[in-house]
Amino acid sequence: MQSGPLQEALSATSTAVERVLDPILAIPPGPEARVVEAMRYSVFSGGKRLRPFLVLASAELFDVERAHALRVAAAIECIHCYSLIHDDLPAMDDDDLRRGKPTVHKAFDEATAILAGDALVSLAFEILADDATHSDPFVRLELVRKLAHASGHHGMVGGQMIDLSAERMGLDEAAIHRLQQMKTGALISFSAESGAIMGHAGKQARAALHGYARDLGLAFQIADDLLDVEGSPEEVGKATGKDADAGKATLVGLMGVERARQQAVVLTDQAIAHLSMFDERASLLRAVAHFAINRRT
Repeated sequence: MQSGPLQEALSATSTAVERVLDPILAIPPGPEARVVEAMRYSVFSGGKRLRPFLVLASAELFDVERAHALRVAAAIECIHCYSLIHDDLPAMDDDDLRRGKPTVHKAFDEATAILAGDALVSLAFEILADDATHSDPFVRLELVRKLAHASGHHGMVGGQMIDLSAERMGLDEAAIHRLQQMKTGALISFSAESGAIMGHAGKQARAALHGYARDLGLAFQIADDLLDVEGSPEEVGKATGKDADAGKATLVGLMGVERARQQAVVLTDQAIAHLSMFDERASLLRAVAHFAINRRT
């Protein structure tokens, strides 16, 4: 699968997810309109839409109705955007730019940014719990449970806490792997496995997608860390060199650039190997694994 078809698929995913979220995020007439404007500012500011793409690609493996998969894709993008809003706050990573634009707390204010992030979390679970997401209430419940686990202290939030603590304490390679599996990998795992949940897939298929997502998430985070070291703010769309300045432990800092890049390639190959049972149906999932470590944004 060449970059052309993959880029087209990523672009189509972005357009489709935005179509789902646009009416849901209609701006109300009252003073609460400001928080919805901030939510829209974050959600409609571009980005790779990798997690929604994984939802749709995994759903296709099990012939899940596209309208259902798009709603799950929209929910995971709400969670991802909330995490970016909060990560950029002065109390966290203190970033002024995101995707080449002022961060939400710069474009609005800190209080509005916090509320916008909070509201996006609530919206994600509202979308998943709605009858329109899946006809089977047990599937909806499993999606809610899995996303709550992946985004909370067992997953993304817990990983962010470890990441903040890493500025004050040294982490070895195993600890960094755990941090990355929680902070980045948990949401990627949910995205890849959600298609199997919606399609009532068996344990073998779910295990294959879990293994794929676990290795992809680690490779993706190494690529992010490499961009922080080697990329420019113009290219990446945000400030670079911040991990080293903050003294954060990363695999790039621990291994060095070349060894970390080699590790990302090994992880990508491992991720792709997990997909063998799906044959050519998983061609886009294989392509996005290569994209994840070769991207420049």
